[in-house]
Amino acid sequence: MNLRLFVLVRSVQILITFFIIMTLLFVLFRLAPGDPVAFLTDPQMTEEEVALLSQQFGLDQPLHRQYLLYVWNFIRGEFGISFYYHRPVVEILKDRLPKTALLFTTATILYAFAGITWGKILAWKRGSLLDTSVSLFGLLTHTFFLPWLALILIWIFAYHLGWFPLNAMISPEIWLDPESGWLRKGLDILHHMVLPLAVLFLTHFGGYTLVMRSTMLETLREDYILTARAKGLPEKVIRNRHAAPNAALPVVTSLGLSLAFSINGGAITETIFSWPGLGRELVFSVSNSDYPLAQASFLLIAAFVLVSNLIVDIIYAYLDPRIRY
Repeated sequence: MNLRLFVLVRSVQILITFFIIMTLLFVLFRLAPGDPVAFLTDPQMTEEEVALLSQQFGLDQPLHRQYLLYVWNFIRGEFGISFYYHRPVVEILKDRLPKTALLFTTATILYAFAGITWGKILAWKRGSLLDTSVSLFGLLTHTFFLPWLALILIWIFAYHLGWFPLNAMISPEIWLDPESGWLRKGLDILHHMVLPLAVLFLTHFGGYTLVMRSTMLETLREDYILTARAKGLPEKVIRNRHAAPNAALPVVTSLGLSLAFSINGGAITETIFSWPGLGRELVFSVSNSDYPLAQASFLLIAAFVLVSNLIVDIIYAYLDPRIRY
């Protein structure tokens, strides 16, 4: 099977899988406890007003009609109106998604790059003091409980030392100041990102480093590495151009999925740091039975995960010449 045919077949599989996920999400949210109408009304509203509100959101329709409308709206690119915000879901996603992508994509790139770099160095210097110390550090930080680590860093560096903000993404006094330029505003966002990035980096760096180190050690035992050394190639060339690309295959898989799942924003991280992203909004929408917003959020995550898997498969073929579809 050539690569083009493989991509076509996988695309069809992705569409079928995505449709199944859409259906499951619709059913699961309707089976979940809680009545969305209860979040839309107040005790002072009459029964007629409650019925009218339910009719406006289509909640008075039979489930099969709600499902058909749900699928039709998705095909048209419409995700409905948020029950809680009374705004189009698309507007909410457009507002939250860039903030989540900024934080978590930056964190993923940082810890993946550092993990791959240190992993191949440690494998090359196996048994050295550097290998032992960095491996222990990575193993220790990888086992940290993320909420605990986040609260500790906030307590030390934000509360006691006052080096960083306690929460949020921006400082209102800077963004409301008409004399503030884009540089100052950008530095303000970066200032708020330091602690969340530190937490994400510390809890993920060790995993990437240890996986890369392990696969690199296995790769260095391959026959083609011995052949490269027999040809007299420099050790740096053997490590970076021959061993590292093949050793990075499992890490590429993890990286692709990490970038996809970063779209959900890590609800715990965003909640602790009050980061106004998609992850915190996802938790809020589920707890408040906001069907349109919750469904759209989950569908967005599912789409990124499915597409990322396809991209990872394609990257595999370029990294490893032995893989052909």
